[in-house]
Amino acid sequence: MLKEFKEFAVKGNMIDMSVGIIIGSAFTALVKSVVDDIFTPVLSIFTGKLDFSELFIALDGNEYANLQAARDAGASVLAYGNFITGVINFIIMAFVVFLFVKGINKLRRTQEEAPVEVATKICPYCKSEIHKDAVKCPYCLSVLEGVSAVQAEEL
Repeated sequence: MLKEFKEFAVKGNMIDMSVGIIIGSAFTALVKSVVDDIFTPVLSIFTGKLDFSELFIALDGNEYANLQAARDAGASVLAYGNFITGVINFIIMAFVVFLFVKGINKLRRTQEEAPVEVATKICPYCKSEIHKDAVKCPYCLSVLEGVSAVQAEEL
């Protein structure tokens, strides 16, 4: 059983998954910092520093000065302001991740789209792969199309 667990633990998929989780948690910290330290302060300029965290409904019917006072009193509360804040943070975070992935994909596309010069072509007669500059197929000895009559006589 120990041998089977060792085989399972050192397989490539488990190691790849572990690395992905570690990088994912580091990436989460990075995105959270971007949202909290860059986007949220800029967004607060336009929203007038709105704070939804104090929006709540006390389910016992009493009025409380703030959310903490309601919780200290032991009242059940529907803290919908925290939910609104969470939704806004999620949207901002999703947008930041979208921008990041879009940038990475753009870099990947520019690397993939580098022109690759084709060094071969296919003989139209025997379908063999031959050099792109060949005027006569070395396999079937056919004179290829586009070759002038003078060149054909020389071959």
